[in-house]
Amino acid sequence: MPIHLFWGDDAAARDRALHGLTEQVVDPSWSSINLSRLDGAESGQASQALEEARTPPFGGGDRLVLLQRSPFCNGCPAELADQLEAAVELIPDNTHLVLVNAAKPDGRLRTTKTLQKRIKQGLDHEQSFVLPAVWDGAGQRQLVERTAIAIGLTLEPDAIDALVDAIGNDSARLESELRKLSLRADNNGQVSVKLVEELVGGLATNALQVGEALLDGQPGNAIARWDALIEAGEPALRIVATLTGQIRGWLWVSLLEQQGERDVAVIAKAAGIGNPKRIYVMRKQLQGRPPKRFLSLLGRLLEVEARLKRGALPGDAFRDGLLG
Repeated sequence: MPIHLFWGDDAAARDRALHGLTEQVVDPSWSSINLSRLDGAESGQASQALEEARTPPFGGGDRLVLLQRSPFCNGCPAELADQLEAAVELIPDNTHLVLVNAAKPDGRLRTTKTLQKRIKQGLDHEQSFVLPAVWDGAGQRQLVERTAIAIGLTLEPDAIDALVDAIGNDSARLESELRKLSLRADNNGQVSVKLVEELVGGLATNALQVGEALLDGQPGNAIARWDALIEAGEPALRIVATLTGQIRGWLWVSLLEQQGERDVAVIAKAAGIGNPKRIYVMRKQLQGRPPKRFLSLLGRLLEVEARLKRGALPGDAFRDGLLG
């Protein structure tokens, strides 16, 4: 397939896929001639990529032209769009043009439509690499499992949970830590939770996880995550603002569920939540918890904010205002 469209914010997974494709199609003996690495953010390099992609490989193996930060499917100028449409039919079967961008292709652009049509016909290839959201615990577990499989490791279930707690959705650090763990894995390539706790330090957290700890009635966990955020330089008032938005969203979902509303799009709009799919996760989180619990948490958050604005230390404000 002459054109490969790689997109998504999981840079580590993208890089693994690019490395695998390069090893598969490019003969190492001819890589200095048949492998080009270009940057679409640099003037003229997107046009250069199209020119090189029309050139058959020299010697053994295929030619691969890699264009990082490709502009073709995101804000593509008309002149560049014309060049792409003129070039797609001229790329030899043994040349691979790889277009890479962190952003999802803009389906409104004619360049995107041209490539999507070819992809549906089986002429070209598309692959997405999207990180799970910070609130998506199941997605983070799947990220850990996929990355471990790619490296050739198997993980105990508790080891997966420990890695999610320590790393979150930082895919670059996840791959680095898994490669470190692979050096101490057992003969079957399995990693235990004990090994993760021994070799992987730290607590990956965000303000949403502070809220989840409060929701689950785990004040010690909430304090640890709050302190980790403060130590990482996160402004205390910003944490409070995020927590307030999170708990207000829970309150809306809880109230609408209590009134019998089942349409997730309606609930998401009322709660100010951009992704309706998140409602399914929130429903499970909030099951059996009355709205008055969230009203109480909101009142305590106001007390935390007031203490911070009066000059209290972040740790003291959180403990005294929210947990007092």
